[in-house]
Amino acid sequence: MTRIVALLLSLCSMATCASLALAQPRTLERGNGPEPSTLDAHACQEVACGNVLRDLYEGLVTEDARGRLIPGMAERWSVSADGRTWTFHLRDGLRWSNGEALDAPQIVASFRRAFAPRTAAPFAEQFDAVLHAPEVRAGTLPPARLGIDAPDARTVRVRTTRQVALPALLTLPIAFPVYLPAVARHGNQHTRPGRLVGNGAYRLVEWMPQAHLVVEKNPHFHDAAAVRIARVRFHVTEDAGAELQRFIAGDLHLTETVPPQPLAKLRARHGARLRLSPYLGAFWLGLNATQPPLKDAPQLREALSLAVDRDKLTRYITGFGETPAYGIVPPGIPGYTPAQVHWADWAQARREARAKALYRAAGYSDANPLTIELRYNTSTPHRRMALAVAAMWRDTLGVRVRLRNEEWKVFVQNRRQRAITEVFRGGWIGDVADARNFLVGFADEGALNWMGYDDPRYRTALQRADFARSEAARNAWLRAAETRLLHAHVAIPLYFYTSKHLVDDRVRGFEANPLDRHPSRWMSFAEP
Repeated sequence: MTRIVALLLSLCSMATCASLALAQPRTLERGNGPEPSTLDAHACQEVACGNVLRDLYEGLVTEDARGRLIPGMAERWSVSADGRTWTFHLRDGLRWSNGEALDAPQIVASFRRAFAPRTAAPFAEQFDAVLHAPEVRAGTLPPARLGIDAPDARTVRVRTTRQVALPALLTLPIAFPVYLPAVARHGNQHTRPGRLVGNGAYRLVEWMPQAHLVVEKNPHFHDAAAVRIARVRFHVTEDAGAELQRFIAGDLHLTETVPPQPLAKLRARHGARLRLSPYLGAFWLGLNATQPPLKDAPQLREALSLAVDRDKLTRYITGFGETPAYGIVPPGIPGYTPAQVHWADWAQARREARAKALYRAAGYSDANPLTIELRYNTSTPHRRMALAVAAMWRDTLGVRVRLRNEEWKVFVQNRRQRAITEVFRGGWIGDVADARNFLVGFADEGALNWMGYDDPRYRTALQRADFARSEAARNAWLRAAETRLLHAHVAIPLYFYTSKHLVDDRVRGFEANPLDRHPSRWMSFAEP
């Protein structure tokens, strides 16, 4: 009898262990790329902070797991017959993550803060269709004149100067409501745990610099009952190779990217956990047109672009289905036919012959080679890309390239200032499925014009697109602007992205979408 009891106890112990092993994880472990530069929603300009902010905040309009527009703070909205007045009706009982009521006047005040000159919001120019937004940004009108107001506590009204796809723009972090009492009390430190007050599915509870951020379910979120995962840890994973190893070891449920390596090998090892899908994103190298040696040197800039073999880059360096790029706007935007440089269809040998001729015409030779610096943020894929491009410039033209990698925040600051940069890693991930979104950053002296491109005719083409009377006419003017930009050769298009992630078998609700946005609120763990 004693042996039977011992055996039963042993079996029970084994069952208990098995139950624990199959139990749902409580925390979703996410790779998130570099350290977020900020968690101030109005200052965010990169994917790393956007991923976290979409858990901490919600705009008037939001997106489901597949990227489709759905109600956010607003339960419904309408637009006037002329397309210039939008009215958003808020849900009843909205609250901040600290439990305080959230109403329309607070949302309007947040918008005014976003467009104020002192905020210098990098995405403010995307909203230039909002009445008086350009003047408020420039400081010629006070924020109170912004064309956004609150007729009552549950209504937000937005007036525009032209027709614009406003609901899609309202999914951007700049349109998230920032809790202004915390800003007044703590200034730039309002983004720290215990101080950041949001309105999203989660609230910030921990931020260890260069390590991770932790968010927990917000009980005051209007749809809290549908949020399945209680806790999310966003890991800083600048090194894609190290991120992959952490996923293999079981430390991560979801990676931000996958390091370059043979696709067949990855598929064989990871199977359905490897998720590849089309993505509205373009990778290019920016050329600082405000400083020597690239200032007033269009022939030299074009020579550098011609000398890059994009087919080799996408075949051997990236290798995840990326397509060679000869323009700024990626394919896949409804109604828009992207522009290309005129030599896009040439054989590479012909391009390189032309590159050599332009290089010589610019005053360079084997006896007098160009020495130039290529700057990129610390990342294994970016380092491989920089090495490959440097080798192509050396072998084709004899250019001497100094490679410089920088931590993300330092890199972003240097790129924005245009003081020491020469050639640098650039690119754009679509905020909305609109060609203008990829082009507007080149139009003025805003925070996104890292090249210092200054062309009145380019700006005129964008303005005519803004006031075109049909979608076809608008796209034609946008294409004319893109063509003019490409002829200036201030950016060297390299490839159009695919999104690439590794997703644990237990994770549900991770859906491919063109903007590659994956808020944690839509995910869950499979039942054990």
